[in-house]
Amino acid sequence: MGATDDRSTKELGTDFILQLVLEVKEKLEKEHPSLPIGTNGRDDEDMILWFLKDRKFSVKDSIAKLTKAIRWREEFGVSNLSEESVKGIYETGKAYVHESTDVNGRPVLVVVVSKHFPEKHEAIDDQKLCVYLIEQALAKLPHGIGEILVIVDLRGFCSENADFMFLKFLIDVFYYYYPRRLGQVLFVDAPFIFRPIWTLIVPYLKSYASLVRFCKPETVRNEYFTVDTVPEAFKS
Repeated sequence: MGATDDRSTKELGTDFILQLVLEVKEKLEKEHPSLPIGTNGRDDEDMILWFLKDRKFSVKDSIAKLTKAIRWREEFGVSNLSEESVKGIYETGKAYVHESTDVNGRPVLVVVVSKHFPEKHEAIDDQKLCVYLIEQALAKLPHGIGEILVIVDLRGFCSENADFMFLKFLIDVFYYYYPRRLGQVLFVDAPFIFRPIWTLIVPYLKSYASLVRFCKPETVRNEYFTVDTVPEAFKS
């Protein structure tokens, strides 16, 4: 791609972008025929376009990242995740997809850290819940919206809730498998004890660090939702 890598979608033009999508699609079929097809497969043109945008329209880089993502989805069993398969861990209330979007039309994933106790559950169960909820949030994307809002409620956080490995997993999932899907992350009421953990996390965030905002519950309530759509936990 060379000189075209940094150009915007508008500058490249619809026809040229379509050509790139088809080029990636054809190369994936030729070079990686064993990859699954269909939704989120090697012939999913919407997915291909999203990864092209993430890789600044580099065909080579997009193919590399897409191949890794599609294989991961297959190995992790993303298509097999269901409400029933994550029921036990979901009932802890540690995370959920809010029924309403925020004022910008973005689906909202809420994480209640005070209900997360890594010693009580298998790491893979938390990971499956995480991916399931990301998939559920993305399924709620309105037309024209491509990102979600993540609210990390740190009220009541204690050392028993700390889970660096899960945070690393979450960062990797968004960076490698759901690129450019994270619109913003709100860390709500972060206590002093959270600071050392944040210091450890920052180097892994890469460009996502700029998406993080530390704020108070009233900020969530007043800036991101209407009176009718604010999550119950942030109403007062």
